[in-house]
Amino acid sequence: MFTGLIEEIGTIQRVEPRTQGARLTIAAAKVLAGTRCGDSIAVNGACLTVIELKAGALVAEVMAETLRVTTLGYLKAGDKVNLERALQLGERLGGHLVSGHVDGVGEIKTKRQAGIAWELVVAVPPGLERYIAPKGSLALDGTSLTVIAVEGNMVTVGIIPHTARHTILGTKGPGDKVNIEVDLLARYLERLLTGPQEEPARRGLTVEFLAANGFI
Repeated sequence: MFTGLIEEIGTIQRVEPRTQGARLTIAAAKVLAGTRCGDSIAVNGACLTVIELKAGALVAEVMAETLRVTTLGYLKAGDKVNLERALQLGERLGGHLVSGHVDGVGEIKTKRQAGIAWELVVAVPPGLERYIAPKGSLALDGTSLTVIAVEGNMVTVGIIPHTARHTILGTKGPGDKVNIEVDLLARYLERLLTGPQEEPARRGLTVEFLAANGFI
């Protein structure tokens, strides 16, 4: 589990293709502190397992499914990536709960300056927009962001100067791809509301109940 608050920008040192997967060597500094083999780390929002630690770098394996549903398959030596270590119990939760399980790949359509910040309009894969709400949370390349607006499958988010400086989102623009993870709560609520219909009494959760209790 992660917070969506990027700790540092790492650099891909090496990409080694493997049968049905790949191995990434990533140069880093801050996220190496306290990290051990077997720990989880989010790379552009995708949860990977550290399999080896080197001087100034970590190595992680990427399975075929992760390559298929994220942008990690496009990485090459020299590319920059967002890095975050897994959340530790007792720490402040400054972003939102991010699982590191990417829901799909979106594309930045427009980028414009809005005061001190930047606004990105991102086309999300059809079907994902139902999980995204204005003022809700969304992770792009593992970065926790607040949703400004949703129009069809076009989602507008804002990026403050700090986020632009300390994540790779500051360097991205129209045409660039981003990993998308929707809010965990939205996915679980849908599952509860649209689960097996043969036992509605046991589920006991309805749209009316959620509205009456201030959830929606």
